[in-house]
Amino acid sequence: MPLNFVIPPLKSTLSAALQSKIDQKTKPLGSLGQLESLALQIGRCQNSLKPSLNKPCILIFAGDHGIVEAGVSAYPQAVTAQMIANFLAGGAAISVLARQHDIELLIVDAGVNADLNSHPKLIDAKIGKGTQNFLTDPAMTAEECGKALQAGADQVLRQHQGGCNCIGFGEMGIGNTSSAALLMHRLTGLSLVRCVGRGTGLNDRQLQHKVTILQRALNQHRGATAPLDVLATFGGFEVAMMVGAYLKAAELGMLILVDGFIAGTALLVAGRLHPHVLDYCVFSHVSNEQGHQTLLHQFKAKALLDLELRLGEGSGIALAYPLVKSAVVFLNEMATFAEAGVDH
Repeated sequence: MPLNFVIPPLKSTLSAALQSKIDQKTKPLGSLGQLESLALQIGRCQNSLKPSLNKPCILIFAGDHGIVEAGVSAYPQAVTAQMIANFLAGGAAISVLARQHDIELLIVDAGVNADLNSHPKLIDAKIGKGTQNFLTDPAMTAEECGKALQAGADQVLRQHQGGCNCIGFGEMGIGNTSSAALLMHRLTGLSLVRCVGRGTGLNDRQLQHKVTILQRALNQHRGATAPLDVLATFGGFEVAMMVGAYLKAAELGMLILVDGFIAGTALLVAGRLHPHVLDYCVFSHVSNEQGHQTLLHQFKAKALLDLELRLGEGSGIALAYPLVKSAVVFLNEMATFAEAGVDH
């Protein structure tokens, strides 16, 4: 599998100068709260006293999951392809929100179990028509997992070469909360019930069935413990592509906006492989999906928003982006005490 990523820690050479610049703005020290730490992080990511956000982009990675055959989702697998059509037609939540904030939105077919019609905003990177049912077999082979990692990295490189320096990753795939729950459980050691949520809206009986099925899958694959083995065994093609995308974006020094639970578990895998990837990440929101708050604690992260979202698609990224933009604007444009002639 391709693991040739070189991800340095954030440079600290400008940290003091950035903090001084923030502190000299016409405001009480620390009064812009989390916006100040965000401005500091962005400046450090770009190693600049005057950072910028260029051509922001959200990539939605889409794929289907064989585990859906076991009845772990309230929706049929066909919804994955139907929602992609909705994305491309501009009618989905993320379509509307990305359009509102002038964020480029592209859909990547990582492994949808359908033949999709070509579209200017659709990228064909299909590894296969959905993963295997991990209740019996690993979701993907090591070779397929490696191809997915590389494909995710390639998509980020393409955006970076086009001038993008701020990127986020969404996902679409019926059944992928099951995949995410197992990744979280196996990589953190937290109990399965703390990692499993209602996904697309399971009732109590359906939720218990989901837990039972996922426990059976865990018992079937006790030997999968290393990050890439866990990813290949329980992941989805879209999740694996997100892992590669995170790693490449950090390697390129891009600012990474992180969405919710599933995107977070992909980052968990990436962070186990290269811990410094987290230095480049801004956590957009706290999801209402069971386990996401706990996952944020694993990252020692504080999210920008708590709107009780559980949609995915990168929707939290689009909603948080104006705050990221505000952090850059205040750092670059707000007057200092000296410039404004204000005593302090």
